[in-house]
Amino acid sequence: MNQFLSTLVFAAAALLVALGLAQPANAQPAGSQQSGPVGAVAPALSEPATGAVRGQNIFDVQPDASTEAGYRDQTNGERAKVQPGNNAPMWRQVAAGATGYSSLPVSEAPEAGNLIQGFVKYPFMRETNAGEAWRQVRNRWILPYGAALLGIVVLTLALFFVAKGPLGRKHPESERKFERFTPFERAAHWSNAFAFVMLAISGLVMAFGKFFLLPVLGLSITGWLAYALKYVHNFMGPLFAVSLAIIIVIFVKDNIATLADFRWLTRLGGLLGDEQLPSHRFNAGEKGLFWWGVTLPGVVVVGSGLVLDKLIPGLGELRGQMQLAHMLHASLALWMVALIIGHIYMGTIGMRGAYRAMKTGYVTEGWADEHHKLWADDIRAGRIPAQRSNDLNPAPERPAAPLQA
Repeated sequence: MNQFLSTLVFAAAALLVALGLAQPANAQPAGSQQSGPVGAVAPALSEPATGAVRGQNIFDVQPDASTEAGYRDQTNGERAKVQPGNNAPMWRQVAAGATGYSSLPVSEAPEAGNLIQGFVKYPFMRETNAGEAWRQVRNRWILPYGAALLGIVVLTLALFFVAKGPLGRKHPESERKFERFTPFERAAHWSNAFAFVMLAISGLVMAFGKFFLLPVLGLSITGWLAYALKYVHNFMGPLFAVSLAIIIVIFVKDNIATLADFRWLTRLGGLLGDEQLPSHRFNAGEKGLFWWGVTLPGVVVVGSGLVLDKLIPGLGELRGQMQLAHMLHASLALWMVALIIGHIYMGTIGMRGAYRAMKTGYVTEGWADEHHKLWADDIRAGRIPAQRSNDLNPAPERPAAPLQA
């Protein structure tokens, strides 16, 4: 039995060897033929196979249909005939900003058929789609340069205070006082100041919080803080808008430029010297802040904020409108914060007696002569009343310290 099995195995081996010898020398194993375009034969390798691992440039490997004429210009339907499932032409159109069909009404979804916005070219930037361009403007321009502006302002004021100290002299108390701000003016100012500070804090946290709060507080606390401050920002917006309108109306008449303002500007109001140049109720610097730091940018910031909140009919429904509104809102808001920092400095520690003027509404005659002599002259000449409100009992001033011999 064992001899029979040995004979059978030997015969099968001999048969396999005979079949192998009978195969033609130029035959190739099944599956060794390379696929190619219809009617084309794949080119043979230039070098004989050596059995070693070989590499090939991935950019030289192309789909079989890519050698056909007009391959790059095929429509999605034409491409599907030669490469079923290849939707590259459709997605190429989507990336270029093409708008397709959508069953949603335009009144409810004006951009429903457009997945990616078209290409735009902003100054100093490469051409790209509008969404990416907005992201680059925000991350490469508004945030870094805005942060640099705020840092420069704070550093400059700190150096100025160290070198110069508070401006103005200490004036002895006098019985005669001039009413600089009425109770209504002070109420409007403090309302606007409170709203602006809350907007500035919440806006800065939302813009820069991930840089200076996230590493300290962590993701959860920073996220909830930004979420809460977003609502603070939205609710403070209307208060700022209303108080800003009141501020503009009640102070605009005293912020019209005069010839004295041009003389004040030629010497920066005596800022670097010991004596301040004469000015009316507001000097040229304060008037510049009123127009270029509060009124004009404030109106644009309020308007763009209303667009971002979709509170203006017909605006804010398109992505391009929201992107433009955000760029204006963020840029001018940072500009306002930088200038208001200087205003807060001058109204508190930067000038003696300035804070008390807004707190009580009254200044001494000596303070008025030093800082706003033309305004004090108009009061003494009777052209402006020394007291404009009906407050018969002005806020008491601290009694002057006895003079030392």
